[in-house]
Amino acid sequence: MLLSRDGVLAIGIVPPPSRTEARAHLRQAVREAAAQWQNLDIEAISVESTPGTPPRLLLAGRSVGLSFSHDEGLSLAAIGLYGPVGIDVMRVQDIADWFHLARDYLGPQVAQELAACPAAQRPLRLAQAWTVREAALKCAGLPLAEWDGTAPACCLQALPLPAPYVASLAY
Repeated sequence: MLLSRDGVLAIGIVPPPSRTEARAHLRQAVREAAAQWQNLDIEAISVESTPGTPPRLLLAGRSVGLSFSHDEGLSLAAIGLYGPVGIDVMRVQDIADWFHLARDYLGPQVAQELAACPAAQRPLRLAQAWTVREAALKCAGLPLAEWDGTAPACCLQALPLPAPYVASLAY
């Protein structure tokens, strides 16, 4: 999967089962996609990551925004040529304690909206709201934390994915 707009490229792969292998495959896919997208030699592209900080993509020595997300069976990456990006993917599933999760991490308004929607639609809407929040936090360089009433300012876009996945892109 490739999606390109406004200096942002999103890619997705079906990863191997091991998380370590999935990370390596996604990093290689990012390098290959960026090389093709920017018409660069793949050797001029590297992915740098330090635990606790967002990963960085170096294109011919220039640092650009990069974000990763993994869920069982799907790995996504976003590249932002002009600034930070965030991406998040989530498998739609029924979560028993959805109200407390939504209230604690997505805020009281989202929790109330989810409570008001039909139960059959709740898993999808929860996953959509979660990926929006997580992608926005990644774009702002912030860790996942309980709701504090603030929302990072960024452009948000839902990514077209096959069921049972939903994903959001922030730039």
